[in-house]
Amino acid sequence: MTTTDGLPRSGQLLREEAVRMLMRSSIVADLDAHDARLVIDAMQPARVAAGTVLMREGQRDDTDYMALVLEGQVRAESAALLPGEEVVISIIGPGQLIGEMGLLDGAPRSATCTALTDLKMATLSRNALRGLVEVNPSVAARLLLGLAQAMADRVRSSNRRLRTLSQVARALQRELDATHAVNRRLLGQDTDLGPI
Repeated sequence: MTTTDGLPRSGQLLREEAVRMLMRSSIVADLDAHDARLVIDAMQPARVAAGTVLMREGQRDDTDYMALVLEGQVRAESAALLPGEEVVISIIGPGQLIGEMGLLDGAPRSATCTALTDLKMATLSRNALRGLVEVNPSVAARLLLGLAQAMADRVRSSNRRLRTLSQVARALQRELDATHAVNRRLLGQDTDLGPI
């Protein structure tokens, strides 16, 4: 059974759910239903099996899209200091975006994103975004402003975490310096005693 727009009934339901998710997303919360439909209609549906790597940190050849997760979960992780170790940055669920930085700047991916479960997603390519800019510039502008705001929020959050980490590192260094001073005094006293 198809609907008036030619989509199968299940496709129409998923489309409307995607519209609601996009409208609820803090990234583009100022889109109304009509505008959110325009963005969703510019996107392509995708189904991804659990365990699939969607994007790999440092990848340069596939940075021209972002995806809205409709169903399932994605793990975003980054390489740690030690080889073979990863640091989980976040778990991304329905209504959240991945890959938006690559969509905007085409730079290498900043994290590895892996499907934790089977996924349903809607992807927006750079070409589709350009088409949206040409056909519906006000909608594209609100989408881009929302993406810019989300990235600014992440930078501020990272700055706060970096400041906290710096404070912890300074406190640890003071503790190490104090322990080192005590050890030097103790070693100095032991050498002053001479042989026993």
